[in-house]
Amino acid sequence: METDERTYPRPITTIDLAIFALAEDGLEVLTIQRAAEPFAGWWALPGGWIHVDEDLDLDAAARRILASKTGVRTPYLEQLQTFGTSKRDPRGWTVSVAYVALLSEDDARDCKRLSQTDVLWRTVAADTVDTRLAFDHAYILAAALSRVRSKVEYSTLPVHLLPRAFTLGELQSVYERILGRKLDKSAFRKRIAEADFVEPIVGEMRRASNRPAQLFRIRPGQITAFFDRTI
Repeated sequence: METDERTYPRPITTIDLAIFALAEDGLEVLTIQRAAEPFAGWWALPGGWIHVDEDLDLDAAARRILASKTGVRTPYLEQLQTFGTSKRDPRGWTVSVAYVALLSEDDARDCKRLSQTDVLWRTVAADTVDTRLAFDHAYILAAALSRVRSKVEYSTLPVHLLPRAFTLGELQSVYERILGRKLDKSAFRKRIAEADFVEPIVGEMRRASNRPAQLFRIRPGQITAFFDRTI
């Protein structure tokens, strides 16, 4: 039986992205300034419509929008949660499928080089940023931060924020910056070794004033490994 859109009206459906990169003391998130109503002039998380004739699925839509906003095509990308109410958008009933993306230092550097005046990376403090965000994006951001910080406790998630080649000391530093506390060096390295997620890059060292440090990379085909207990 055919249905009538007047009988079953469709809600507005969008994708919103919480895109994180490393900041000096933790994380920073990408925001864009809206040019059109609603919330013209406000800052928001990047997002866009689902293209029903182009996007194969939700992940494809998220990757397309990510590429259009940052120029990056293959970062860590994870579906976070679906948000939907009749109140979140003055245009009517809306559904947003939110994603978390982590940019490596290399990708974040390239993204910042291409950034326009309506794009701004903001340092995260607690679970928010230094401006009021449009729609319910402050709530989405808080949920995204909660997801990231929770997974840092029991997974190799932070490795996706580093450049292609990194030392174990640099990896530990990322964990400490996100968690806001120091970690025992020997216990941390044992946990990383047990996860068997990274591998040394043969012949590549990080030169420093003291002893050179071995450089590592993510093992091919790996996305995230999980620990058997919190770090």
